Amino acid sequence: MPSLLDLRRRVRSIRSTQQITKAMKMVAAAKLRRAQDRIISGRPYALKMLEVLNSLATRADPNLHPLLTVREPERVEVVVVTADKGLCGSFNANILKEASMFLERARAEELGLQVVGRKARDFFRRRRYTMVHEHIDIFRDLSYEHASKVAKPIMERYMEGSLDAVYLIYNEFKNVLQQNVVVERLLPLEKLQFDLPEEQFDYIYEPSAKQILEELLPKHVEYQVWRALLESAAAEHAARMTAMDSATKNATELIEDLTLTMNRVRQAAITKEILEVVSGAEALK
Repeated sequence: MPSLLDLRRRVRSIRSTQQITKAMKMVAAAKLRRAQDRIISGRPYALKMLEVLNSLATRADPNLHPLLTVREPERVEVVVVTADKGLCGSFNANILKEASMFLERARAEELGLQVVGRKARDFFRRRRYTMVHEHIDIFRDLSYEHASKVAKPIMERYMEGSLDAVYLIYNEFKNVLQQNVVVERLLPLEKLQFDLPEEQFDYIYEPSAKQILEELLPKHVEYQVWRALLESAAAEHAARMTAMDSATKNATELIEDLTLTMNRVRQAAITKEILEVVSGAEALK
């Protein structure tokens, strides 16, 4: 059985850790509130733009814009979004596991990676995959310019013909306790299926369809990346808050168990001393 001094040192150490985890939980909760407001306000616009442009891309001539061109996926790039820091439960592990499985299943002659977050960079640096770009420490002060820096090189290479497909892998924020890993095709746009005959749809474009697509498609790609970054940021804060809450509760339970053990050790020591005093008194008689 450990000594009373060792138990006191351990309780003091766990109590210090508990204070840290409690503070991290409060910080994550404050950041989650702001991130949640941003994603809730930005999600409807991104989803509606995706719906409208997918519908437009289904009926538009693919020759109107290079981003509408559909090719055989021989050259594929995957954008993997993780956190820069740990202490957020299985947040990063789930993303990296899903990304590894997707890359193993991908059948492409050329497979490139664009990683967002230090955890993804460190993980794939030790693997055989080629990292085209890496974006580190952008979640510290996340802005739309970061999404633009991620999306613009992708669009340039896709329009040049050096890329055939682009996928996003990130954590989607559902609620504080649930974050879902999403694998989403960014380029080319998904073609929608309609039940009604095609001839029933007739659109008049003002200005021209080409001009509309040239203006909207790059913004659409950037905004979908922006939404993925916002989703990932909110999911990270939620995962960290949950993990730190569990760590704080575990520390409390451990302190209670150690305090009980410490009391038993102290009581055993007192009993032993009483027995020694009584034995000494009996011996004097």
